[in-house]
Amino acid sequence: MSTHKINIISNTYRHIERYYQILSVLFKYGFEDLLDYVAYGHYFKIKLPEYIKKQEVLSDKYALSVRIRMAFEELGPTFIKMGQVLSTRPDLIPMEYVIEFEKLQDSVTPFSFDTVKDIIESELNAPLNEIFLSFYEVPIASASIGQVHKAVLYNKEKVAVKVQRPDIEDIVEIDLEILLHMATILEKKGEIYKICNPVNIVKEFSTTIRKELNYINEAVFAKRFARQFVNDPYIYVPKIYSDRTTRYILTMEFVSGIKISEIDELELKGYDKKLIAKRGANSIFKQIFINGFFHADPHPGNLLILPKNTICYLDFGMMGRLDKITRDYIIDYVFAIANRDEIKATNAILKLMQYQKEPNRQELELDILDLIEEYAHKPLKEIDTIRVLNQCIYIGETHGLQLSRDMFMMSKAMITIEQIGKMLDPNFDITEQSSLIITSIYKKRISPSYIIKNELKNYNKVINNLKEIPRNIQNVLNDISKGKTKIKFEHIGLNTAMDTLERVSNRISFAIVLSSLIIGSSLIVLSNIPPHFLDIPLIGIIGFIGAGIMGIWLLISILTHGKM
Repeated sequence: MSTHKINIISNTYRHIERYYQILSVLFKYGFEDLLDYVAYGHYFKIKLPEYIKKQEVLSDKYALSVRIRMAFEELGPTFIKMGQVLSTRPDLIPMEYVIEFEKLQDSVTPFSFDTVKDIIESELNAPLNEIFLSFYEVPIASASIGQVHKAVLYNKEKVAVKVQRPDIEDIVEIDLEILLHMATILEKKGEIYKICNPVNIVKEFSTTIRKELNYINEAVFAKRFARQFVNDPYIYVPKIYSDRTTRYILTMEFVSGIKISEIDELELKGYDKKLIAKRGANSIFKQIFINGFFHADPHPGNLLILPKNTICYLDFGMMGRLDKITRDYIIDYVFAIANRDEIKATNAILKLMQYQKEPNRQELELDILDLIEEYAHKPLKEIDTIRVLNQCIYIGETHGLQLSRDMFMMSKAMITIEQIGKMLDPNFDITEQSSLIITSIYKKRISPSYIIKNELKNYNKVINNLKEIPRNIQNVLNDISKGKTKIKFEHIGLNTAMDTLERVSNRISFAIVLSSLIIGSSLIVLSNIPPHFLDIPLIGIIGFIGAGIMGIWLLISILTHGKM
């Protein structure tokens, strides 16, 4: 048994109590079939008490996706976070689960101020009253991963301090070990579960949640996001205090504002809702199409409105990234629809989406052509970019194509901003805003200066690659001299030549045997060796007859078949 398997077994027994809790909740929500695979697996047997079995099974009352969401909520932080992460992965789970998992909330009871104080003092190596001039004991927000407190620095600046729950890492690690164990058994024993690739889902989720547990990552994201809008006075990003930020503590500027969803309050204070909607749309399109680094969760709770109709972004734990090539293909796709070019649109879709089996291109082009007809004779400014992209997703899915996580998050962010825009202004049209940004980028791409700049960049890459060739050759020669390099030859296309050579060799051997038989028989006849037949040595006669048969066989083979 491998070390990995031994580790899984030992950890499973070590966390038997939590394992028992998970299985009990799964049974409660009607997943008793899972117990056949994991509860009575190779390693141990769990007997569920009668009171659990007597509970009302909910499988008849709710759909499968709803029951999974309810189970995740009851199982706590790790499972809630997994559901939230999966809600951004339509490439891994069906859309009905994506929609259901978006409802997951992780508001929980806050932990004590004494614990908060101990964590901060331990992390920053100083008493709390030396770090902050004042610190509010009651949290202003509490979630499964951590909670937020308001504080004031000695320079009178107000800050928000996010403190991670003291036991959350251990809880998450235990749950991840159990999830991996269960996923491994499911994938090995249940064919229906193998299709979903549960091991891959758990591994990917493990990477995501471990990053979220490190507040330094969120601080880095916030700083990068702020740099994108350093010259935009109407987009505000709270300041990060790096000297008071660690893996378990995040200290950022405390910002007072009005939630973007509090419409009555905005009207009362005299804010321009139409302008706010326009600025919000412009900001998200700038993030996506110009910078390629965007806020992936711009829901109303993460957006505050400040004086002068300024938008303040909060919470940078979930960010999306799109490289330049992907952004270019998105713009190519939109313009291809506007220009009625189904071939270019198809090329863009195939570049934007992932697939294991290449789809039928002709059928894909026909579906895109149907989409193009819907927008026939419309200028770009009248084409709904978000709708076009969503139709792209739908068409792709019907042909077995899958959207990447970041592409889905992009679509989700744009839809969220559009919904907020219509909430602020019922007449808000995001199409106009998107067309302005996309047209601007497209014109820039075809400008002479942009083309020359790109060509120079490519030229520099070629020059740099050429400069590396001597060094690479030297490295290869050094490896060969040290015996680190092995050269493997693979003969391709030599089978025919080998067959021909074998036939030639066989014929030569056959001819030699034939010649030897004739010469040997002649010598026997000349020597007059008995016994005789018609005064001719019998052995010599047999030899000549055999040689004649072999000679005729060889001749027929050469003339008719070309082989032995």
